[in-house]
Amino acid sequence: MKKPELLSPAGDLERLKIALTYGADAVYLGGTLFNLRANANNLTKEELKEGVEFAHNLNKKVYVTVNIAMHNKELNKIKQYLIELDKIGVDAIIITDPAIIPIAKKYTNLNLHLSTQTSTLNKEAIEFWKSQGIERVVLARECSKEDILDIKKSIDIELEVFIHGAMCASYSGRCVLSNFLTGRDANRGGCSQICRWDFDLYDGEEHLEGEKPFTFCTKDLSMAKYLKDLIETGADSFKIEGRMRSAYYIATIVRTYRKMIDEYFENKETYEYNPKYEQVLRRVANRDNIPQFFDGNYSKDVQYYNGRQETTNQDFLAQVLEYDENTKIAKLEQRNYFKKGDKVEIFGPKDEYTFTITEIYDEDMNPIDIVRHPKQIIYIKLPFKVAKDYMMKIC
Repeated sequence: MKKPELLSPAGDLERLKIALTYGADAVYLGGTLFNLRANANNLTKEELKEGVEFAHNLNKKVYVTVNIAMHNKELNKIKQYLIELDKIGVDAIIITDPAIIPIAKKYTNLNLHLSTQTSTLNKEAIEFWKSQGIERVVLARECSKEDILDIKKSIDIELEVFIHGAMCASYSGRCVLSNFLTGRDANRGGCSQICRWDFDLYDGEEHLEGEKPFTFCTKDLSMAKYLKDLIETGADSFKIEGRMRSAYYIATIVRTYRKMIDEYFENKETYEYNPKYEQVLRRVANRDNIPQFFDGNYSKDVQYYNGRQETTNQDFLAQVLEYDENTKIAKLEQRNYFKKGDKVEIFGPKDEYTFTITEIYDEDMNPIDIVRHPKQIIYIKLPFKVAKDYMMKIC
């Protein structure tokens, strides 16, 4: 059985490098045009070149999202954009609009992956897309285990499945609430996440009062508990959602799934789900994580109907910028409040260390007791070796 690709989001060049360093086999990201995360930083042509070179030096891959629903005025721009991506050396593009297929096939050598925005759920549809030149299908998140097994058995094509992250309340790519209520088109990169809003309920003109506002916000997806089952479906790529997520989130999620996948392949016969990994995954998100449709559970438990409480995660304290092996002093950039005496953990792609902070110095090497300013540069003496982009969090 082939080890599945671990595919991470990358909202910018920094997160691309962190994702690949922390164990992703590939990243997906947006360029400056034609992608569904208009509010992400996205990558310029120069950044994309640097990112592709960084990935290829590690024998890893970069996929670029070209997944908006296009209007006529954009058709005359797409050809040159695809040619540029091909010259840069990206490994594939992720598309929704079928108009892109003949253009890409005629003018480039780009591999074509079909976005989850097409809501592909059945083998007949996948057979059609394969006949049009698609090499990989990103399955709709509504697929069950049985769906994936049947498709993989029936059609020789790469399948990509989501393993972690946010869900849509509608079929992905079919929601028009954002456009209707705010004028921001979800299918052109402007989703305002109406499904996260609170609503008043009315019966005719009568306002219904409840204990909490009504919502139809979905809980997040986590396949940690069913990772073994998902691997054994034969799916080729495991995708993490979250191009808008932080570097800390990316590092933590990628690192955790990397460990779980590797542990399964090290000993398939005795592999058992370890709940400690799910605890790690839950600590970096502010919504509940569940397997969603994979296990056939379509009940009320997959959504929040009567309100929810989302608190900002304060675990992430700082990110390592530099480390001096001679002095054993690390330079860090602050992310959340911490102080002397706090018990913390610093982790990297494979390392993790727990210690109590005894000394902190400001940028001028003056001793301080508290780190409270956003992105404050500080120095800490560490009893172990770290490297750039290691993360520090509260225990």
